[in-house]
Amino acid sequence: MSEVAEVAVEQAPVETPEAVPDVAEVAQTEEKMEETAAPATEETEAKKETGLSGTVAKHYNDLREGSVFDRARSRIYYQRNFNNWIKSMIIANSLKAVHRKKGCTVLDLCCGKGGDLLKWTKGHIKKLVCADIAAVSVQQCQKRYNDMVERNRRSGNQKTFAAEFISADCAEVLLTERYQEKDMLFDLCSCQFSFHYSFEAAARARTMLRNACERLRPGGYFVGTIPNGYELVSRLKESDGLTFGNEVYKVTFENKETFPLYGCKYDFHLEGVVDCPEFMIYFPLLEEMAKEFDMELVYLKKFQDIYEENCESVDNQALISKMQALEQFPPEKGTGTASKKEDDYSHAETRHTEVMGMENEDKKPTSIGTLSKSEWEASSLYCAFAFKKAGDFEEEEEEEEEEAAPVAEEKKEEEEKTEEVANGNGEEAAAEVEGEGGEEAGAEGEAEAEGEEEAQ
Repeated sequence: MSEVAEVAVEQAPVETPEAVPDVAEVAQTEEKMEETAAPATEETEAKKETGLSGTVAKHYNDLREGSVFDRARSRIYYQRNFNNWIKSMIIANSLKAVHRKKGCTVLDLCCGKGGDLLKWTKGHIKKLVCADIAAVSVQQCQKRYNDMVERNRRSGNQKTFAAEFISADCAEVLLTERYQEKDMLFDLCSCQFSFHYSFEAAARARTMLRNACERLRPGGYFVGTIPNGYELVSRLKESDGLTFGNEVYKVTFENKETFPLYGCKYDFHLEGVVDCPEFMIYFPLLEEMAKEFDMELVYLKKFQDIYEENCESVDNQALISKMQALEQFPPEKGTGTASKKEDDYSHAETRHTEVMGMENEDKKPTSIGTLSKSEWEASSLYCAFAFKKAGDFEEEEEEEEEEAAPVAEEKKEEEEKTEEVANGNGEEAAAEVEGEGGEEAGAEGEAEAEGEEEAQ
């Protein structure tokens, strides 16, 4: 099998504008921000009951959990894996930013079926709270967790983090009323491919944001992935009608002239995964709303930016290969490409020709990794964001006290081993000293277990 030594993820012909004037003109921010702070009325409560949250919950409850074989046959197999790798990078980097000696406490907002459980395991967190509107998905998430606990118990390889599971509409219910620990605080909140559903109405968006941010510790992070509003409007404006897309995804708007801050609905279809209404987020509004909860924007990035910033690492390249986040091109003999569409790999052909023309024969790969243009066009609809809670990060006092004794003891043991080596007595001690710290920690160097992870 040829080695995938280089990657070629090319941007589809559609470019992302820095700003879309049509959105900005409609965004009467001051008036709308007053609406977000207004108390609920009979009208807004009635809208909740007849809203689309039930439709979204039903869609994900009814979504069949496919086998590993089914996923491998999916037309968007590599796109889903690529999106999953992007999530791995976001989560791993965020956990590094909020690292605690005893492990972090995490809120997985809109957790789905638990597709990120392995990521939390690799992040060595202390506790996880999973919440989602789809009750069936929460049940499946809890089962996955219980199965993982049992596997770890049998193997004895590692201790599993504590977890609790909440089935609730996170855009309507205050999660503070559902936590087992009433004074629960989090180091990190992650909301992947879901936050935009709350922008059906101002009150729902604010409640979702409150759930994400109000229990974060100072220095804590709120990270997520959402459709890029600028990209959606740009592609809509370039289309002939109200629909745009390709063989793997389709987006249909109600009009292309007005884009309200809340309730800007469009129908989204992604091959075999999503087929339900969604709502566009005007990100400057979200950034302004977040200030109410003392949140500062750290970054807003396209998926391509996340890829380019992380793909050079040897560990991350290994994870790309193990997760099959990119398709091998040219394919092996006897196999075909994921897409049969003409010119869907023209960018890969160009890059492969360049690579084959390299002078250094020893380092020349025989294949590269890529995504079809159709898949990349769908994946590049999304962007990633990170907010940080104002204030300085502080290690909990009890953790510092608990750590002090073991650290001192370990230092003493190491000094004793070193002394034994110096005296020529202790080959065993010398081997132990050399071995300490040899393993590299972190999620990036490990493969995702097949069948455990999901991505939109």
